[in-house]
Amino acid sequence: MAAIKFIVGVAIGSIALISEALHSSIDLIATIITWAVVRVSDKPADAEHHYGHGKLESLSALGVIAMLYILAGGIVVESFSRLREGVVPTTISALPFVVLVVDIAVNLWRARALHRTARETRSQALEADALHFTSDVFGSIAVIVGLGLFALGYTWGDAAAAIGVAVMISLLGLRLARSTIETLLDQAPKGATEAAEKAIRAVPGVINIDRLRVRLVGATHFVDATVKVPRTYPIDRIDGIKQKAEQAVAGALHDADLTFTAVPVARDSETVRERIMVIARNRGLAIHHVTVHDLGEKLTIGIDLEVDGDMSLVDAHGVTQQLEHAIRDEFGADVEVDTHIEPLEPELPHGTDAVPEQIETIQQALTRIAADSGTISDIHNVRVRDSDAGLIVNFHCRAKPAMSVTEVHENVDAIERALRRSFPGVKRVISHAEPER
Repeated sequence: MAAIKFIVGVAIGSIALISEALHSSIDLIATIITWAVVRVSDKPADAEHHYGHGKLESLSALGVIAMLYILAGGIVVESFSRLREGVVPTTISALPFVVLVVDIAVNLWRARALHRTARETRSQALEADALHFTSDVFGSIAVIVGLGLFALGYTWGDAAAAIGVAVMISLLGLRLARSTIETLLDQAPKGATEAAEKAIRAVPGVINIDRLRVRLVGATHFVDATVKVPRTYPIDRIDGIKQKAEQAVAGALHDADLTFTAVPVARDSETVRERIMVIARNRGLAIHHVTVHDLGEKLTIGIDLEVDGDMSLVDAHGVTQQLEHAIRDEFGADVEVDTHIEPLEPELPHGTDAVPEQIETIQQALTRIAADSGTISDIHNVRVRDSDAGLIVNFHCRAKPAMSVTEVHENVDAIERALRRSFPGVKRVISHAEPER
């Protein structure tokens, strides 16, 4: 099409048609560049290009824009020269109009196809190519108008049409240059920040967003988010929040790469017990059985702290003092803290199943003690293991469904204490209460 327009333009001496032919030639070069650039920009990130190769599309778009402006400048200079010298086309026939109509039809089809693909893939290179063919359509219409004016006797029509082509090229180039430069300067795409923020805030567990940055590289939105999460959450739960945030952002922006930085913060709803657990966890200490009492003027806190059984009492006491100082820093110097030190249970203690006779004896004792309580029944699934530290007893039992957890615990705890009194060799009793059928 560029060649045909150029040949016809030279044949009739039309600067407007020659300009449009040169414009189409630039489009041909741009399309070849786009084809090569898209093949490279579509490659995934590598060791040297951590954000992929998408910026190459923006650079190629700038190069094509530069060629368009050079062409527009040349057209304007030549058109004013012809206007000043009074040079006009030698002849006008139906041939240039037929060529231009066919050119408009072809370019409309190509521009639509490219624009649709550019929108789907968010490709600036394809969008630039679509704009080039769109500008060809308007340019061809301008040439038809110019040649029509010349045919009606307005000798300046052809040169004026050429200037119109140059103006259209410049305006379309300006529009493309603006979006391309914004991408190269990492300007956040319109609406992307709001969409990403809305998606992240909707994830359960997110308290607030400290900072959110979005930039577009090729078709991928790179999102950096600093998010506040509850400090009482374990690491695996925070990781679950991150994964849900990634899915939510990808759903909102379609193609997104989220960098999620979690900042643990205290919530207003945190209980005293939760705050104490956080203090201990931050120091890598294993605590349990945390009791808190409010005496009005001050708090009293009791803690069971597990330490290495081989640790000396002096060192263990030093650990408790550090923990108690941290608790007082959190709740005030007048808080009363008592820490019970006990040896840390080994992760995989050695043990064997007790002999059947011993298991039967302990089961009978449990059944008798439960019957005396009057609230716990159906002792079953009794297991007894003999470990280096002593006997470990596990059993299941039943209680009335309407009983509260506190009531069940107190009654089962009484059974456990009675069993240890009857069998001093029992190190630990683990019970599991179930509702009666």
